[in-house]
Amino acid sequence: MAQAIKKQALGRGLSALLKDPENDIKSVNDKNADKVVGNIVELEIDAIEINPFQPRSNFNEESLKELATSIKELGVIQPITVRKTDFNKYQLISGERRLRASKLAGLNVVPAYIRIANDNESLTMALVENIQRHDLDPIEIALSYQRLIDEIQLTQEQMSERVGKKRSTIANYLRLLKLDPIIQTGIRDGFISMGHGRAIINIENQDVQTDIYQKIVSQNLSVRETEALVKNYQESLKPKTAPKAKTATFAVAEEANKAITEYFGAKVDVKIAGNGKGKITIPFHSEEDFNRIIKLIKG
Repeated sequence: MAQAIKKQALGRGLSALLKDPENDIKSVNDKNADKVVGNIVELEIDAIEINPFQPRSNFNEESLKELATSIKELGVIQPITVRKTDFNKYQLISGERRLRASKLAGLNVVPAYIRIANDNESLTMALVENIQRHDLDPIEIALSYQRLIDEIQLTQEQMSERVGKKRSTIANYLRLLKLDPIIQTGIRDGFISMGHGRAIINIENQDVQTDIYQKIVSQNLSVRETEALVKNYQESLKPKTAPKAKTATFAVAEEANKAITEYFGAKVDVKIAGNGKGKITIPFHSEEDFNRIIKLIKG
């Protein structure tokens, strides 16, 4: 909680800095630019204009309302990204859905990453340096990786070289961003670990994800117990094998068994395999019984 308060205070401080006419940062060469690049800044929503070249124009209203409800409860998990166009004026680069939902939620400010002129290399260095910190939670690391993909257009292979992490490690962090926002918040707040999150992400249904998350927290489940819970759920989704219907061959075997048993006066066992082959077993209880059966066979 202290960390979150510290971040919010920092965001407000940078916001005040950007609204100071004497500190109108336009380039990475300007004074205090290093405080902006790579950091989260709280911006007034009214100061942000929608990118006119945004290819997406249709937004599901119901989905926006759900996100707005989530934002009211948890805040904006992933900041938007904007481009500084003028003094205290910004143009949206990414996160229009989050921006629209924030307006629906009644927010006046929204957390944002600000891009300024010729900041590409500076931003890359800031993000890579940020990832190397030891006090970041897994979601913060994942968001930094995602920014390197979205804003710098680095591939996972290139990121692997920059940050000195295996590509599979990077992929595992990025997958956490597919978790329900409630679970992401749980990871950030330390209620569950990244290992728990990696187990839950194997379930696509987010309602089921949150159900399992609540069980983990309430029952203090370990990562291994969570993995078992997920596995059991996935097994329950597999179609159960229906009992095989009696085949025509099996029906013939039953009929033949009954007829031969009546003829020999003994419980005969008739077995027919799927390929049509089989055997007939005729039991006898004495030499006299054996001779009786032989006579019946000879007719």
